[in-house]
Parts: sequence; structure tokens; C-alpha cells
Amino acid sequence: MKRIYLSPPHLSGRELELVRDAFESNWVAPLGPHVDAFEREFAAAVGVPHAVALSSGTAALHLALRILGLGRGDEVICPTFTFAASANAITYDGGVPVFVDCDEQTWNLDPGLLRAELADCAARGRLPRAVVAVDLYGQCADYEPILETCAEYDVPVIEDAAEALGATYKNRPAGSFGRAAAFSFNGNKVITTSGGGMLVSHDKAVVDKARFLATQARDPAPHYQHSEIGYNYRLSNILAAIGRGQLAVLAERVTARRRNFEFYRRALGNLPGVGFHPEAACGRATRWLTCLTIDPARAGTDREKVRLALERQDIESRPLWKPMHLQPVFAGCRVRGGEVSARLFEQGLCLPSGSALTGEDLERICATVLQAFPARNRGSAG
Repeated sequence: MKRIYLSPPHLSGRELELVRDAFESNWVAPLGPHVDAFEREFAAAVGVPHAVALSSGTAALHLALRILGLGRGDEVICPTFTFAASANAITYDGGVPVFVDCDEQTWNLDPGLLRAELADCAARGRLPRAVVAVDLYGQCADYEPILETCAEYDVPVIEDAAEALGATYKNRPAGSFGRAAAFSFNGNKVITTSGGGMLVSHDKAVVDKARFLATQARDPAPHYQHSEIGYNYRLSNILAAIGRGQLAVLAERVTARRRNFEFYRRALGNLPGVGFHPEAACGRATRWLTCLTIDPARAGTDREKVRLALERQDIESRPLWKPMHLQPVFAGCRVRGGEVSARLFEQGLCLPSGSALTGEDLERICATVLQAFPARNRGSAG
């Protein structure tokens, strides 16, 4: 049996043509015409005027926070239910994460808890430097109340859209909210450059500053002069060529992942104790990963038994993100709530979601999941 991976790259065929152009024109060093074109095309795709291509989504988050003036000891509010990069970037310049739980409707930052946290911060006379709102598993956060609350307290919002390229919120694309937004092109994302990221903003000054810092903060001079600490964060011309080929098929990739989700929902959705990541009424998710939850009290099995059953059949699946407030590295950080994300972690599983999955692959995955349930419950599926 072939191994089925969680979310492998899916090339369109055009990438090789664009990479060949980079080689034939000898633009194999960092930067070049494909980087410039990728930035323009990406900005147009997400409806934001300014973009800078970077080495990772984490680099994009780091630069966005740095440009906001994040300093040692400054607090930044971040969802606890997210991948570690969202919180790690806060610490690079000495910031301190403050974690807030997710809501049941989106699995993203709970707007009510955010409002309560900001009110307490204001009462203490110490507002956070920023709020990082994450678009988890391909679904946008509920931005209208988040942005309204943050504007009331004059706290800027950074959108971590690393997992959500192609999603929308109230007919606006992911990445078009807040002071700036970060995207990832890691190998497991809807589109990939093998490794890379993008920072976008409606504010040209933010992107210009990010481009400067990402290129070792070299001052405009004929010699090498530096007045600020910079970083080697720029994307290579070859990887940008791959990204251009991938971006051209973004809509097709999102359609395929949403089709995977619907297959799983039809095949497994009636199993006792099984629920799926809800799609919020205010937007359209990409279903980057199909995520389900298994309540052991009703299902007669649990997430880990299902995961191990899949692994025995050479099928990769993974638990949902372990909340940041439960991570050893962030022990002692303040958290508001946490019960929802802790339960999702205990019960949640990501199923294979690659856009190249075949019907045969999906049937094999679902058959394996069903076998992990007691026989009395299997008849409910479908």
C-alpha cells in the first residue's frame, strides 16, 4: 500500500517551466524578476496593494511585530489554539504572549474573551502592543468584532493567515484585515514554494520597512552600511517561480480540499460522537485540513485509537494543535479561558487533506476510520 500523507505538495506542472526560466536567465541568486512578479500577483490575489516575499510565514509575523515597535516585556495577545509559530514570533524581540481561548463557532480567537482581556488590560493601565489573530485550519477569524474592539482600545491587529490562503470573511479575502497579514508557503499548505512566506499590508510603509529589514537592513549607500539590525529573510527567485505556478491553480486546490471535506462529512458525519470543524456563516473556509472531533463517551473509541488505526494502514493523521498555554515553553504565561481549546486538542484529529487525493484514497481512509469504531456504531455512518 502506498502511504497517504496528511497534506503533501501538489504541483500543477507549470512550476517547472517557470523554474527553467529562472535557470536559463541565470536568476538563481536571491531576488529577481520572479520574486517581483510573485509579489504583484499575490497582492492582487488577496486584494491588498503591497506585498513582500519572505523566507517563511514566521519571518513575516516577526517583521510585522518588529515594525509595530514590539520591545522587551511588551505583551501581545494571541490565540492559545494555534501552531507554535504564532506565539514564537512574539518572543523574538522579547515580547510576552498572552493567550486567549477560541470560540466554538470558528475555533479561532473568541471575540468576547478578547474584549474582556483588553478591558482588564486597560484597567491595569497596560494595554498590549498588538493582537495576533489566527485564521486556523483555513477559516478566517470573526474579524468584525475583533477589529471593533481593538480599535476601541487603539491596539493594532496582525492577521496570521498562514493556514488560510483562499478563504474569505464577509466576501473579503483572508489577509486583508488588520495592520498587516502573514502567509506561509510551507510544503503542507494549500500552495507551496517548498518553504517561504509573504507579508502583505494596506500600508506601503509597513511593507517597505519589512523589505528593508528582511534584506539585512542595508542602508542606501555604495558600500555596506547598517544603522539597524536586519535579517536574511528574503525569498529566492527560484522558489518564487514555484510560487507563481502554484498561485495560478489556487482556486482549483481550494475546490479539491473542500471536496475532500464533503466526502468525509458524508461518510463519517453520522457516527455517534463525531463532529467536524464548523464553517462559520460569515465566511468560506478552504478546508486546508479536514478536522473532526471524537467524543469518546458517545463514540466508543477516541481520537488516539483512530489515529493509531490509520497509522497501521500507512495513513498519516495528526491531533489538532496542542494549545499554547499547555506547552512547556510557555508555562507561566497568562491565559484567559482555555477549556474549549483543551477539549478540541483531546478529541480532535486532522485527516489527510491533500488536493491530489483520489476517490480510492478517501474510501480507504474512511474504511479505516470506521473499523476503529465499535461495530454497533458503524451502521450510523454515511
